[in-house]
Amino acid sequence: MKATEVSGAIHVVWRIESARLIARLTRMVRDVGLAEELAQDAFVTALEQWPRTGIPDNPGAWLMTTAKRRALDHLRHRRMRDRKHALMHGLDMEAGHNGGQVEADADDEIGDDLLRLMFIACHPLLPPEARTALTLRLLGGLTTAEIAHAFLVSEPTIAQRIVRAQRALREAHVPFEIPARGELQARLSSVLQVIYLIFNEGYAATAGDDWMRPALCEEALRLGRILAELAPQEPEVHGLAALMEIQASRLRTRADSNGDPILLLDQDRARWDRLLIHRGLAALARGEALGETRGPYLLQAAIAAYHARAAAPADTDWDAIMTLYEKLSLLTLSPVVELNRAVAVAMAAGPRAGLEIVDRLDAEGALRSYHLLPSVRGDLLQKLGRLSEAKAEFERAATLTRNERERRLLQDRASACKSGRV
Repeated sequence: MKATEVSGAIHVVWRIESARLIARLTRMVRDVGLAEELAQDAFVTALEQWPRTGIPDNPGAWLMTTAKRRALDHLRHRRMRDRKHALMHGLDMEAGHNGGQVEADADDEIGDDLLRLMFIACHPLLPPEARTALTLRLLGGLTTAEIAHAFLVSEPTIAQRIVRAQRALREAHVPFEIPARGELQARLSSVLQVIYLIFNEGYAATAGDDWMRPALCEEALRLGRILAELAPQEPEVHGLAALMEIQASRLRTRADSNGDPILLLDQDRARWDRLLIHRGLAALARGEALGETRGPYLLQAAIAAYHARAAAPADTDWDAIMTLYEKLSLLTLSPVVELNRAVAVAMAAGPRAGLEIVDRLDAEGALRSYHLLPSVRGDLLQKLGRLSEAKAEFERAATLTRNERERRLLQDRASACKSGRV
């Protein structure tokens, strides 16, 4: 195998194994930043050795063994340094010290380490953008450059977010553990939020020249599936997995051959991925079987399921979707959810009924800078034949979006209203 092929294979192995490596090392050294450094040291060693020796039969185990050795060396050196420091100051190092714990931690099975790593990377003490960057770095194996490219920010900005996040976790002495039952729901909510944020950025990019970034959707799906395996008794975990599976089933129909957006009602449903829909419906059933009441992700997944089951737009049960949005709106008190409910109301009861909700949201001002509010308002006005007003709303929406593909779509809709081509 050529050196370039070996190097490519090593990078693939790293993407697959890095999260397990960092999780195991974090349990050993109790410092996620140091754990990442040790894992990367093992990766560099592989880049140096494998082109000469060949790829091992079990490359993941090779990386794990190499990384664990480096971790043990580091901890023994640190323990020796601390002992010398204690002797100099007359302190008792043996009190409460378990010298064999490091070795025991190194030999334990992986167990819930990946779940613990998720809870650390998505810790609520970190700002949302830091949680996202750290999750993609630690659990996705993405480089700083890849994360920066995905979110259209500079590499130094992403690197700074990651370093600050690692420092904050270290200084706060955040334990490497699964939260106690009393804290679990709040912490789990943060994990789900981060994974869904990653998915949504891939599904509808907030800025740039691309309408979608499918690689981010795939990464979020992978994380969601891992989480569903690690926390099988949590209904909302299955709800999020179901929602992402069903939404991802539409990815190849959401843009035309030029990369321009295709709206839901115009998509070729025969090309929706039936395997992903099947997986999503199964996850939805698992989540609903675990609890008497549905949380926000299960409700959103149930809404997506109605779309997935409809062979054609005319077959969509908009009354059921409207009812689910009413429940979701009451649960979340979110103006964005209320805007989505307005669309469902418009489809079930007519555009005038939907417009009443949108006008109220517009007057309240909470979504003043949210481009989808004037976009939805323009669509409803267009259906009511109020074309000049619709044109103004589409133009307003075009000025608010940062996605170039979406801006062109909105400008085209404004032009169609001006010319009467609707």
